[in-house]
Amino acid sequence: MDLQLLTFIIVGATFALYIGIAIWARAGSTNDFYVAGGGVHPVANGMATAADWMSAASFISMAGLISFMGYDGGVYLMGWTGGYVLLALCLAPYLRKFGKFTVPDFIGDRYYSNTARTVAVICAIFICFTYCAGQMRGVGVVFSRFLEVDVTTGVIIGMGIVFFYAVLGGMKGITYTQVAQYCVLICAYLVPAVFISILMTNNPIPQLGFGSTVADGTYLLDKLDGLSTELGFNAYTDGTKSTIDVFFITAALMVGTAGLPHVIVRFFTVPKVSDARLSAGWALVFISLLYTTAPAVASFARVNMIETINGQDMQGVEYAQAPQWIKNWEETGLITFEDKNGDGKMFYSGDERNEMKIDRDIMVLANPEIANLPAWVIALVAAGGVAAALSTSAGLLLVISTSVSHDLLKRNLMPDITDKQELMYARIAAAVAIMIAGYLGINPPGFVAQVVAFAFGLAASSFFPAIIMGIFMKSMNKEGAIYGMISGILFTAAYIIYFKFVNPAANTPDNWWFGISPEGIGTLGMLLNFIVAIVVSKVTQNTPEEVQDMVESIRYPKGAGGAVDH
Repeated sequence: MDLQLLTFIIVGATFALYIGIAIWARAGSTNDFYVAGGGVHPVANGMATAADWMSAASFISMAGLISFMGYDGGVYLMGWTGGYVLLALCLAPYLRKFGKFTVPDFIGDRYYSNTARTVAVICAIFICFTYCAGQMRGVGVVFSRFLEVDVTTGVIIGMGIVFFYAVLGGMKGITYTQVAQYCVLICAYLVPAVFISILMTNNPIPQLGFGSTVADGTYLLDKLDGLSTELGFNAYTDGTKSTIDVFFITAALMVGTAGLPHVIVRFFTVPKVSDARLSAGWALVFISLLYTTAPAVASFARVNMIETINGQDMQGVEYAQAPQWIKNWEETGLITFEDKNGDGKMFYSGDERNEMKIDRDIMVLANPEIANLPAWVIALVAAGGVAAALSTSAGLLLVISTSVSHDLLKRNLMPDITDKQELMYARIAAAVAIMIAGYLGINPPGFVAQVVAFAFGLAASSFFPAIIMGIFMKSMNKEGAIYGMISGILFTAAYIIYFKFVNPAANTPDNWWFGISPEGIGTLGMLLNFIVAIVVSKVTQNTPEEVQDMVESIRYPKGAGGAVDH
């Protein structure tokens, strides 16, 4: 059975599973649509949270980043996992105690202001569409290679699947679909990692294979360092980023994780406050299975890629005899070869000798092909990549939907609509959001990881300070929260847009403020948010006594508190 047919069968089977779950778990009320009825078991919610969190950036891009960046790529591991510690300790139980449907709902009531609610809705929509653009690109990358369709067709297929189970099932359908998607994506990630670890190091545990010796008796990382320096790259285990930039990027990813609305809303779906903390713990366990494997996958892929392009003697392989994986990915445009010296040989290096342009987003997807693994493993990885992108897209689109129908319409512009009308508006908003997200997937503003870093910076600089001060600062008032969110998100967006899209040629450490890259600027935006919010709150009216009493009750999460709409 050829690869394409096998891919159609495996990916098609997973699609059928997702649609079947959506039909079984379809939402019958706004409570089902927004928070799955508030009755999801902590283990299932932890698994769904892991799938919601491990997007195309985690599955497709992260190992690619580490593979190309080496030691510097470790900031993504530290930041994206550390954010869950913040969630479990500082946010999840308190937000669950508050008992609301959405983050803008919390901000609107905590800061006793529809203006604050509206600003939060705008921030949520901006963050989610930015993040979703990266996921839709991930869908396009997977489909363009494995289903041999163009990116546009691939995105449209993905839109159709998400439309079905997000619009029909809401959070209830999405939750149980994400449980299935987690199982698919984690198997798709671990199976080839185990195979390649055995082939390269004779160790079936990739995390241990990462520190083992390869066939020639040298340690894997020592071999990578040698290859990297020989070919003009920095040593794989040496970092090139400044300490301040590493700190700011890690912090931005951590607080961005803790401020992402599609992750936070998952903690409203469990029955009790204690379950919210348990969910965060289980999510961290499920996420760690992939995140502890990613450095090994990155290193295996890097060694295999260099040796299949340059040959064992590092002199280059005849292009006419290029491995099939290179030909396959050339058709997608994500690998290109330019014979600079006219010798007919491919050569990959980090200096002027380089003749290969390789998109880092392909590393995980191409890894099984590079290692000559069976076709069913390659097809499984394709299914995993699609599952990762679709699971996160669904969560993001639901946040957009609920922000519009519940926070903007029900709680602000149209307070008299019925539950049935609100559910209808939620589904319409979800449908429109899917169309816009599809457009962004077809015309993405950047690479997957680049766009996702943008979303994290926005979340870090807008939501996180407003939520953390809303829980732990009784004196924080509506004016402080509003001006803080606006200043934080505008500063961060302007900085990233300038260096990433307006003037990318200036995107160098010499031009960055205080040596902070666009990936880390969300931390500075967060600090600006805190400063503006505190200063403004000091010179404006005090927070009402009843709101301070409400904050006091949130900080002692002894009751469950159902998700309510009051």
